[in-house]
Amino acid sequence: MPVQVREYARLTKCISHVPSIDLGLISETTFNWITRELRGSEQSAKVWKYETPDTLKLGSFVGYIETPNGESIEVLPKTSQGSSDIEKDRLLLRRMLLSVFALPSREIGPADLMRTDRPIHEWILAQFLGELKKLVKLGFRFDYERVEEESYYLRGQLDVARQQRQPANKAHQFHIRHDVFSPNRVENQLIKTALEYSLKVTKDNENWRLANELNHYLEDIESLTKPLHFIESWTHSKLMQAYTDIKPWCVLVLEKLNPIFQKGNHRGISLLFPMEQLFEKYVVQCLRKSLRSPARLQEQAKSKYLVSHQPSGRAEPTRWFQLKPDILLWGSETSHVLDTKWKLINESLNTSENKYGVSQADMYQMLAYGYRYQLGQGHMMLIYPKHSGFTLPVGQFNYSDDLKLWVVPFCLESGLLIQGEWCEYFPPLQFEGG
Repeated sequence: MPVQVREYARLTKCISHVPSIDLGLISETTFNWITRELRGSEQSAKVWKYETPDTLKLGSFVGYIETPNGESIEVLPKTSQGSSDIEKDRLLLRRMLLSVFALPSREIGPADLMRTDRPIHEWILAQFLGELKKLVKLGFRFDYERVEEESYYLRGQLDVARQQRQPANKAHQFHIRHDVFSPNRVENQLIKTALEYSLKVTKDNENWRLANELNHYLEDIESLTKPLHFIESWTHSKLMQAYTDIKPWCVLVLEKLNPIFQKGNHRGISLLFPMEQLFEKYVVQCLRKSLRSPARLQEQAKSKYLVSHQPSGRAEPTRWFQLKPDILLWGSETSHVLDTKWKLINESLNTSENKYGVSQADMYQMLAYGYRYQLGQGHMMLIYPKHSGFTLPVGQFNYSDDLKLWVVPFCLESGLLIQGEWCEYFPPLQFEGG
């Protein structure tokens, strides 16, 4: 049973503490391993931070971690300020991944999606293996592979240059080139590599049984030592349509289900996603699906800068501090800046001291976006996740008479913004109940 916590939780080796969703109890061996990794890996330092001699604090990453000694940690999204529903949070994470990574879901039945007893990495492996099983039934695509060899018989094309250098005692052997109709095309090799990794990491009996069974069908296919270098070589042609559904699952296994802790002889398994980026991309995908035509969304616009600067002795000014809002909403006549923040704010903290929990830095950031991308006019939006403490838009913020900001909750289950006064200023956007 993995240690189950959520974002920003603490991990402790002190057995006197009572474990909870915000405090995970881990062994001293695991604690010491993590501590060693923190000293040697910048990437692991993003996942957790050393807090006290007995305690580590997780960052805003969700997913699954398995340490070299076999202990596992499951990190779920923090979707409420109180206690969490683990099954509900697992299901939400799956839906977000399906949307963000454009994973094929039409063949995933409700019963399969609702099975929440599997950690997220086992669920991903199950989907990959299910797609591979379908592909095996349809049959693999073969391709011609050029082979160069020395043979007693002429076959294909004679390599004249090499044959002329052949010593007299081997004149009866021929250097030839010929094509072999082989299953070793790059797509099959990537799939074989992902399958081999699945066999190594899965602890689910059903996943292991299916992976072992499928491995026999791929025994003639060679795996790749550095598969990530070959992903861009995946062919998208009509002849490869049968491979369309398995590709995103295969890439997810190869890119995400890999050891991030590279130091030492032993490696941990990680499947980790930064929640801020996951939420941003999820909101973009959901808004794009529900957008009213002819409006369109642009992600990560980067055409504007905060200031221009002309250093002494230079003829042309340079632009500094690039501004990259998460979303630009283009309507028929106007554009709007929308920015997402994965943070649980509270609509009841409506005092000048608490300010709903909205960050002053975020408000300054939106001001810069508004003056550069909207020329100081119009309406902008800050989007936070909806939860029990933030169920309705909190009203309008005025930077000036011409520039306004709305703070709006986004429902993670429905994938829609919550209705409010903002609706009349953002007509292309659909909302819950509308």
